[in-house]
Amino acid sequence: RSDSPMASTLALLRPSAPSPATNLRAPFRSRVSTRVSVGSAVAAGADTLFADYKPTTAFLFPGQGAQAVGMGKEALNVRAAAELFDKANDILGYDLLNLCIDGPKEKLNSTVISQPAIYVTSLAAVEVLRAREEGQSVINSVDVTCGLSLGEYTALAFAGAFSFEDGLKLVKLRGEAMQDASDAANSAMVSVIGLDSEKVQQLCDAANEDVDEKERVQIANFLCPGNYAVSGGVKGIEAVEAKAKSFKARMTVRLAVAGAFHTSFMQPAVSRLESALAATEIRSPRIPVISNVDAQPHSDPDTIKKILAQQVTSPVQWETTVTTLLGRGLEKSYELGPGKVKIAS
Repeated sequence: RSDSPMASTLALLRPSAPSPATNLRAPFRSRVSTRVSVGSAVAAGADTLFADYKPTTAFLFPGQGAQAVGMGKEALNVRAAAELFDKANDILGYDLLNLCIDGPKEKLNSTVISQPAIYVTSLAAVEVLRAREEGQSVINSVDVTCGLSLGEYTALAFAGAFSFEDGLKLVKLRGEAMQDASDAANSAMVSVIGLDSEKVQQLCDAANEDVDEKERVQIANFLCPGNYAVSGGVKGIEAVEAKAKSFKARMTVRLAVAGAFHTSFMQPAVSRLESALAATEIRSPRIPVISNVDAQPHSDPDTIKKILAQQVTSPVQWETTVTTLLGRGLEKSYELGPGKVKIAS
């Protein structure tokens, strides 16, 4: 699973005490277009609204790799969540909830399906939580949000930067553009387990000495201590796998993704994203949304558009995001997506 070590990241970076709310199930849907899409109209060009943010409670949203057949079932029991899937069907042109619940797995795992599926299911989880006792008070307590890769779009929708519908259209195009870019090159991703980031960089450097420039690899996801995802040409990835043991890596895990995400291999997707983002109304988020590109919150809509376009070719700075949040005083986080609501405090 390439994109979902969120609550575990917090646990690795700071020990967390068990929370009585850990058993809260995450029903999957969210009335984002009506409840959480009210972004504030901040002065254009000003990107400093959240410069001094002091977080206490965060919502974390997963990315590709979090999908699993059967996700979204609980949306059937929460009207606001079910309505999100209905809206998604109209935009996507197929029955998303049926695919989420029944699969097949191979289809759900495809980039073009899994990205919209995780986006909708994660926002549906917000609505399921809202319908629970004390759920609305939890939502009201959230003063910062972020998401891993695709999850950044979910976080922006939750924070009101764009509507549920506009976010889904962007995610749909993003998945298609990334799939097309992957199809154009023979590339892959692998997780390297058990090394710090400096050692993983040395491993990448060693692998790159053995392959052509077009096959080179780089760290694509700085996930958490001991878990970094490497992207690049297939021959470069094979070299990483072959050399990992000599660098004392505990193991490598080839990721079930279409290609080398968050590297220059995704450059063909950028122009398509830029065009779609230019045509999308984006507002200043109502709470800070931490960017994957620079681990900072942005309030200027034009800056947010540029950052989202850059994101597919830029390494995900998740480890820095989490350490920064903790350093600024974060006390509790909730991961909302397929599965259960996970809490770290």
